[in-house]
Amino acid sequence: MDKSFFSSSWLGCAGGPAVSHIFHFGWRAGAAGLALSCAVAAGAAPDPGNIHSEEPLLKTDPPQVETQRLAWWEDARFGMFIHWGLYSQWGCHYPGPDGKLLDGHSEHMMQHLKIPLAQYAKIADVFNPVKFDANEWVTIAKNAGMKYIVITAKHHDGFAMFDSQASDYNIVARTPFKRDPVKELAEACRQQGLKFGVYYSLGRDWQDPDVPTRNGYRSNTWDYPDEKKKAFARYFERKAKPQIRELLTHYGPIAVLWFDTPEEINKEESLELFKMVRELQPDCIVNQRVGNRYGDYRVAEQQIPDAGYSDPWETCMTLNGHWGYYLGDTDYKPTEQLVRRLIDIASKGGNFLLNVGPTGEGVIPAGSVERLGEVGRWLKVNGEAIYGTTASPFKKLAWGRCTTKVTADGATLYLHVFDWPTDGRLLVPGLKNEVVSATLLADGKNLSSANDKGGVVITLPAAAPDKISSTVMLKVKGSLQIE
Repeated sequence: MDKSFFSSSWLGCAGGPAVSHIFHFGWRAGAAGLALSCAVAAGAAPDPGNIHSEEPLLKTDPPQVETQRLAWWEDARFGMFIHWGLYSQWGCHYPGPDGKLLDGHSEHMMQHLKIPLAQYAKIADVFNPVKFDANEWVTIAKNAGMKYIVITAKHHDGFAMFDSQASDYNIVARTPFKRDPVKELAEACRQQGLKFGVYYSLGRDWQDPDVPTRNGYRSNTWDYPDEKKKAFARYFERKAKPQIRELLTHYGPIAVLWFDTPEEINKEESLELFKMVRELQPDCIVNQRVGNRYGDYRVAEQQIPDAGYSDPWETCMTLNGHWGYYLGDTDYKPTEQLVRRLIDIASKGGNFLLNVGPTGEGVIPAGSVERLGEVGRWLKVNGEAIYGTTASPFKKLAWGRCTTKVTADGATLYLHVFDWPTDGRLLVPGLKNEVVSATLLADGKNLSSANDKGGVVITLPAAAPDKISSTVMLKVKGSLQIE
């Protein structure tokens, strides 16, 4: 590293933590580089590169094998997503030629600001997350009631957050940190009993010269402008396949391989990759973004589908407004919203993968930790109404949601009451089964119930045990009968 290339300073930012050791890189961001796409705005439409066919997913194993592979995942219902990389160093901002931080808007900072690779790569020279503690991260997830973790092993910037032999553009070879956080997290998850998974950006890699994306839609066109010269197959063989093989062979059991952006991968390459995962780790679950309808489950990004999917599915969502750590973003979703979204997703048979963005120092922000702890406290009381449940048998419930566990002689309906009835009468509409018992999970108190022509009516106490959502456990005899 050429020390004369940098001038260091201390810089603070209102509304966010202090940023130390900002380096003024010798490049100029032109108007085109600073013209940010409206797609990065909060609430924007889903990325077109991630829209997939509604046709059923393609499988390569018999149904019973698929069911067994997914069993733990469908029981888990709740996991932690982690977006972490070079873009985290200054919170998705980048020091401009005058020393002021330029707003990169998201973890797509390199592409939004059109930062030349030679300059972007220099972030690695100062990326030194000495406060990273894998056990602490896993403990935060565990305290939140999460059952698995998925971390960005390589995002769109092409920088590997693991010790890759296939490319020296990685955290061990290029940074003063010299440690492998993927390895440390995998070990910490095993020690604490959580499943471990990795994210891999398949069809966007701004470090590699051979990755086109639909006529430059999200390619690195400032370093490699000629899209016609790019050949995805060369990148696939040279970098993507070897790195995925490394992840599947160097880090113990990988529970989930979470692919992203399969924009230019063809059907043969998708199938080859899918089969490679099956060969190396038969129990590893793959999302549908391996491309061409292959995969074990669907992904709904930043949204909850109205009625779920017939295939297994998962909603991935940010805890605040960004995937990667963004300087000053303290707009965390309220605990009530997070809990109710978890319930809503579970009531439709899905999983909730909730994201955190650690800082460049390796710290999960305190606001994220606080919210996750509050969700965890709700799950300590109500967890059995989420874990291992299946979708609601009801089309709509005016007062909340329902999750289900079916047994050989009946069923347990977990009634998640958002709106506590003022008259003390909770109607379970259309339910014809004989009731075995009705109980409040919060205190174990038995509740009286009766069948009438509209369904089952449960008599509730005057006040809700939990204002966010209180759970009534209703056990009934026989196969569910609902009009």
